[in-house]
Amino acid sequence: MILTIDCGNSRVKWGVCRRPGGYAAAAIDWIAKGAEAIGQLTSLSVKWNFQEEPEAIVIANVAGQAVAVELAQCLKRFRAVPWWIAPTVRQCGVSNAYADPARLGADRWAALIGARALHAADCLVVMAGTATTIDVLTANGEFRGGLILPGERLMKHALAERTAGLPLSGGSVTDYPRDTGDAIETGCFFAQLGAIERMFSRLGTERLCLLSGGAAGRMAGHLSIPLRVVDNLVLEGLARISSGY
Repeated sequence: MILTIDCGNSRVKWGVCRRPGGYAAAAIDWIAKGAEAIGQLTSLSVKWNFQEEPEAIVIANVAGQAVAVELAQCLKRFRAVPWWIAPTVRQCGVSNAYADPARLGADRWAALIGARALHAADCLVVMAGTATTIDVLTANGEFRGGLILPGERLMKHALAERTAGLPLSGGSVTDYPRDTGDAIETGCFFAQLGAIERMFSRLGTERLCLLSGGAAGRMAGHLSIPLRVVDNLVLEGLARISSGY
């Protein structure tokens, strides 16, 4: 059994699975999944009371050193030594074209590897959480580059905190906003959709958008591109990394 952990900016997502089959596109046999707020990490010691000891623990952490130290304490109950992944030039069929490959976020790298296993043609890999990342993955497995922008909530908070007359939006998404709350809500939401659709237009044939993260479900109904919502692309990638597929 493998314990996969995605430490994001606001939550720690985790999953336990059987080791993937002997090829990249093999479906992951997830036994359990869960999530916890960053401030509630100590509760994981109770939730990780598995009947079977993990043979491997694979972690993508972008939440900083303090979270890593706290999480390491929770993991001391297991014999397996945690593997804190870092991006490389090439791994699991994905090549990294970042100017400095090591500077790519571990979560983005794991998501790209998960996406490669799920779709072998051109792919747009979107993780919509506290921040939104939009990455281009080609049919030959090359990560060409991508975008990072504030997530919708961060955009709205920036307007409320940095302007004198704009409130924290409590509006609704509408085609033609006619009040300030709706204008902010719609503007921030459409900014996310527009960035995704603009990057998607650069892909070749048989293209697909793989959409993951807390805002994925909401976005999916408003995007006019072929897409698939994936529960957690980072965990999908970590499971593959654990076996080298």
